Amino acid sequence: MNAEEPITSGIPRVAWQRRVRAATWHRTYVIVLFGVDMLAAIAASMTAVITTGTAATGFTEFGRGIHAEVDTTFYVIAYGLLPLTWVLTLWGNGGYDRRYLGVGTDEFKRVVRSAVIVVSIVSFLALMFKTDLSRLAVAIALGSALLYLVIGRFTARRVLQSLRRHQHFVHHLLLVGTLNEALEVGTAVSRVPQAGFLPIGIYLTEGPSAARGVDTPVPVYSGTDLVQLAETLGADTIAVCGSASNEQGGLRRLAWQLEGTGIDLVVAPQLTDIAGPRVHIRPVEGVPLLHVEEPTLSGIGWVIKNALDKMAAFLGLLILSPLFIAIAIWIKSKDKGPVFFRQPRVGMEGKTFHCWKFRSMYVDAEDRLALLMDQNESDGLLFKMKDDPRITPAGRFLRRTSLDELPQLINVLRGEMSLVGPRPLVAENGDFLGDVRRRLLVRPGITGLWQVSGRSDLSWDDAVRLDLYYVDNWSLTTDLQILFRTVLVVLQRKGAY
Repeated sequence: MNAEEPITSGIPRVAWQRRVRAATWHRTYVIVLFGVDMLAAIAASMTAVITTGTAATGFTEFGRGIHAEVDTTFYVIAYGLLPLTWVLTLWGNGGYDRRYLGVGTDEFKRVVRSAVIVVSIVSFLALMFKTDLSRLAVAIALGSALLYLVIGRFTARRVLQSLRRHQHFVHHLLLVGTLNEALEVGTAVSRVPQAGFLPIGIYLTEGPSAARGVDTPVPVYSGTDLVQLAETLGADTIAVCGSASNEQGGLRRLAWQLEGTGIDLVVAPQLTDIAGPRVHIRPVEGVPLLHVEEPTLSGIGWVIKNALDKMAAFLGLLILSPLFIAIAIWIKSKDKGPVFFRQPRVGMEGKTFHCWKFRSMYVDAEDRLALLMDQNESDGLLFKMKDDPRITPAGRFLRRTSLDELPQLINVLRGEMSLVGPRPLVAENGDFLGDVRRRLLVRPGITGLWQVSGRSDLSWDDAVRLDLYYVDNWSLTTDLQILFRTVLVVLQRKGAY
C-alpha cells in the first residue's frame, strides 16, 4: 500500500461514491419517474389554465379582469418552478428511493405526503407575498397534479412489474443460511416476481453435505469467501436467512465486509407471511428488536369495514336487481329448475350459514358428486374440475364471468359474509384443524386474496397460505386493493371454472 494513501475502514469517503450500488436498474427507472413526474405537474398546470380560463395572468383572481398581454412570470412559475417544486419535494420525501419502487404502498404514501407539503408551500408563499391567487386555479392545479402523479407512477409500476416477470430490472439475490431457511426465503420471494428479487445462488452455512441429494432451484455453494462469491456471481444483494450465523458478531462483520462494494445486505428473519405494518424495529442498547404486533381484527377500521359491507351490499342488490331478474329468467328457461342454489358453508367462528348463488349446475349435481370424487383436480378441502359434467351451459357462462356469485350480496347484507375475506368452503366445522382454523377468525368473503391470486388454479396449500396471510395482515387498504384486483381478474376470467 502506498504510504501516502489514507487508511480507511473500507467506507468510501466521497458522498457520491457511497451511493454507487451494484444494482443499476433503479437509475434508469428513476430517470423515467423524474420525467413522468415533471410531465404530470406540467399537465396539471395546463389543466388548471384550460379549466378556469386563467390564461396568461394566472395570479389574477378568477372572474376578475384578465390583462391582454402575456405574463411571462406566470408561465415560469406554472410550467417551471411549480413542477420543479413537486420533483424536489418528492425527492426529499424518498419518492425516488429504490427501496420503495415497484412494490408496496410506501411509494404512493410518499406521493401523498409530498402533495401536502407542496400545498403548504404554495399557501405559505401566497400569504407571505400577499399574492392575489385564483383559488380555483390553484386547487385544480394541485389536485390534478396529485391525480396525474399517482396515475403516472401506477403506469410506470405496471411496466416495471411486467419487465420483472421477464427477469429484467431485478435484484440478483444470494441467499445465505441453512438449506431449509434459504429455500423458504427463496420460495417466498419467487412467488412475487414483481417485487424484483431473483435468487441466483445459495451459500450454505452448514456445509455442502446438507444439500447432497437435494434438487435445488439454484446452485449451492459453501466453504468459500462469501463477498468474493457474490461478486463472482454478479449478486447485488445478500440475504441472510433466519439464524444464518451462530458466530457472535458474524452479521455485523459481514456488513463491514460489504462496505464499499455496493452490495446490499438484507436480513430475512423467520417471519414469513407477516406484513410490514405489523413489524417494527425497536433498538435497545444496540440490539435491534423486531416487535411483531397482533393482527388488527377490531377497532374503528373493523367497524368501518362492517358498515361499508352493509352499504355496498344494499346498493349492489338495488342497482343489480334488473340483472338478477334477467339471469333468473335465463336459468329458469333452460331446465325449469330453481334459480338459486343455497348450500351450507362454514363461516366466522365455525358457524354454519347457507351461501346463496345462482344455480350453475343441474338439479341432481349433489347426488352425482360421489361418482366424480376420483376425478378431483384439487386437494385438501377443495373439489375442482375444469370440465365438470354437472355444470349447465348457462352455468358455465355464469362461472366464467363470476355472475353466479352475485347473490352472495344477500349473505353480506345479513352479516354472514363480507365483500372481502377467505372464501367459504363446503365443509363442516370439525374439518378445520390446525393452522387452517385461523381463517374462521373473520367472516368469509365474496372475493379474497386467494381469488385474485389464481382462484381455482391454486393448490390447497397456496390457498390456505393466502387466506392466513389475509387474516394476519388485514387492513382497509388491503380490502380496497383486493376489490380493485378482483375487477381485473374477473375481466381476464383467470382460474374461473
